[in-house]
Amino acid sequence: MPEAESKNTACVLCECNCGISVELEGRRFAKIRGDKTHPASAGYTCEKAMRLDLYQNGPHRLTSPLKRAADGAYVEIDWDTALDEIAAKLLDIKTRHGGDKIFFYGGGGQGNHLGNANQLALRGALGSVYQSNALAQEKTGEMWVDGRLYGGHTKGDFEHAEVLVFVGKNPWQSHSFPRARPVLKQVAADPERSIIVVDPRVSETAAMADHHLQVTPGGDAWLMAALVAVLVQEGLVDRDFLSSHTEGYAEVAAAFAAVDIAAFAHTSGVPEPQIRSAARRIATAASVCVYEDLGIQQAPNSTLVSYLNKLLWILTGNFGRPGTMFLHSSFVALATGGAGQASGPRKPPNAFARARTKAAARALRTGATVLSRALPAVASIAALRPAVAAGTRLTLEALTPFMGGALGGMNSGMRGDGGGRTTPVTGAKIIAGLVPCNSIADEVLTDHPDRFRAMWIDSSNPAHSLADSKRFRAAMRALELSVVIDVAFTETARQADYVLPASSQFEKPEATFFNFEFPRNVFHLRKPVLDPLRGTLSEPEIYAQLLRRMEAVDQATLDRLRRAARGGRDTFGVSMFAAVAARPALAKLLPYLLYETLGETLPPRMRGAAVLWGAAQLCAMGNPKAVARAGFGGKGLAPGNKLFDAILDADTGVVFTEDTWDDVWHYVKGRDRRFTIAIDPLLEQVRGLDTAQSVWTSDEFPLVLAAGERRSFTANAIFRNPDWRRRDRDGHLRINGEDAQRLHIADGAQARLTTHGGSALVTVEVSDMMRPGNIALPNGLGLDFPTEDGGVITAGIAPNELTSTHFKDDFAGTPWHKYVPARLEPTPADTAT
Repeated sequence: MPEAESKNTACVLCECNCGISVELEGRRFAKIRGDKTHPASAGYTCEKAMRLDLYQNGPHRLTSPLKRAADGAYVEIDWDTALDEIAAKLLDIKTRHGGDKIFFYGGGGQGNHLGNANQLALRGALGSVYQSNALAQEKTGEMWVDGRLYGGHTKGDFEHAEVLVFVGKNPWQSHSFPRARPVLKQVAADPERSIIVVDPRVSETAAMADHHLQVTPGGDAWLMAALVAVLVQEGLVDRDFLSSHTEGYAEVAAAFAAVDIAAFAHTSGVPEPQIRSAARRIATAASVCVYEDLGIQQAPNSTLVSYLNKLLWILTGNFGRPGTMFLHSSFVALATGGAGQASGPRKPPNAFARARTKAAARALRTGATVLSRALPAVASIAALRPAVAAGTRLTLEALTPFMGGALGGMNSGMRGDGGGRTTPVTGAKIIAGLVPCNSIADEVLTDHPDRFRAMWIDSSNPAHSLADSKRFRAAMRALELSVVIDVAFTETARQADYVLPASSQFEKPEATFFNFEFPRNVFHLRKPVLDPLRGTLSEPEIYAQLLRRMEAVDQATLDRLRRAARGGRDTFGVSMFAAVAARPALAKLLPYLLYETLGETLPPRMRGAAVLWGAAQLCAMGNPKAVARAGFGGKGLAPGNKLFDAILDADTGVVFTEDTWDDVWHYVKGRDRRFTIAIDPLLEQVRGLDTAQSVWTSDEFPLVLAAGERRSFTANAIFRNPDWRRRDRDGHLRINGEDAQRLHIADGAQARLTTHGGSALVTVEVSDMMRPGNIALPNGLGLDFPTEDGGVITAGIAPNELTSTHFKDDFAGTPWHKYVPARLEPTPADTAT
């Protein structure tokens, strides 16, 4: 037997994307271990990554495009037929209704973001302006708060913090920072350090905690407000930090000075002495890190709780030092208005400056037109190349300050806080450029003239993951066109008009833009581990073939840029910039331009990574000092080119920025780099908490269901084969013993679970983890899986068959997956005696 071949790649199950080494036997992942050479994870990985072969291989993989016939059945068609028909229908909808009626969802999960980066070109060609993804049912409230406070995304140096605070977060299962489990063990074993957990459940992390604030479900806002009020009323704030680095403390102090801590403690269900003890521990620690997650981000008052959570570490000065919170660089800004690029405050231009800018732009376009046409041709003459190269480098040094704006079109739709935008039908707030997930179906199921008419869904399964799956399925069937790209025939694919089979995340170049570390931030371009499964295509190739059919870019422009790419990176950089400067509309098509031109000079298997050239240039321009410290210095486009080449060449992650703690303030976007901590609409909510509703259960639905609990053998829905779960294969419903006894339901018995959204038969697990009144179903179950003999098996309950779009955050529109009013009834045969 030949020796197993080993290749480095990364796990794709959570945002950490730990480096792994895979031993191959044919196409099978025979053995998986942590990659010790990875600069971020350094060999660590959890046990879930060991089962990735069940994602890569199995009967769930699609190998042919599918089209839904008139009778609802799906038939296989060839790629040319599928793409011809889809391109024609997209252009027809654009012509009849406008490109803004074509809605895009998804574009990658925890590990595949290059598809979304290339998708931007299709959106640009169609004129699509509305999009969403899973962040809009999780993180948009926090994003809005981050934007108002300091203009970027924060993370914590948990490994070195004295006190770790987790709010609605169980990192033992959900990780989210490097080496989560070893760090938790180290802190729990150190008497000088502490863990504080806010969670209704006795989670694995809560069981390790020194302070477990076992809040009543839905009471988080009162608990967090009480914690902040203790800091203010007992004078435990860091006044020097607040004076030097923030604005608005007087307004914040006035709001929390009026809080009745005892009353708020009663509402939260946490005894007042525990609240005071935890607040004092935070205030007296040398360093504190705080992490919030879905436990509160998918519960009542989620945006307000995000704000209160951040006030804990801001008011105590826990920022910008080892063991505290930090802002950081980003290789690509996901949705935060350019967060992650160091910059200072800008003054608005006066009339003269605006006129001067317009005149310069006109001159630049004129010169750029000449340059874009002449330079590639001259560079193709061998004898002239040295002179062209020298002149190009000088041109680059002069033009680089302008190039960020041109290349920035590549991030179109991935940035911004919404700018006050709302959705066309329901008027829901668009935060971070994302339509709230709970509003998507309502933007379709209407006769409103501006309703969405088509939906493009890439590498996502919203018919399973979004609230009220039944309504989302109805919305998909009401569209004029729906297209799904995925590796499997998912629950969403079964509602689509066309299903396009994608190569897996290990069969193409892939990456994640979840690059959140400090002071050394890491980007990992994963090389293909295997050739694409026959019959599949990568997303960049799918988008390129569609855009060719749509004639999105004229052939002459593509040919010039291809010649420029063969002339070297500097010649290509100037030519690309000149082409975009001459025709600014090309900026929205930049991922396609890079794929068709620069991509042809890369190894064939790496062509889909061409889009990263633009990302590398933007990163180098936005963070010049930090990129240079990471080893990528020079003038013009040299730093970006060096970074791009290093990423292409490396078998593991690459440190793309290297900062010091003194640099952290450069990522703050506020005036004089100060935090703006008085957010008026949220302080108004604080002032109204004493009379606000705190309970949403009723006699009909007296329990609170957490729909989607993280467990040892749950993961995101790319694991469709239930055999990967060695325990709890069907995902039992967890319930506290007191509730089970009161309801006469025995451990292991079946019971009927009913909510506003639906009903299901569940198997009950009596668990000390659960607080009375709180029950939980795991995430990632209820997926159909085809068997080798042609059958289908389904394990567990799909949680969103039970949820409703009605329950959502008033501000951000994020769903209450962790607060679903429910009732549980014994079945006659399983009543406990």
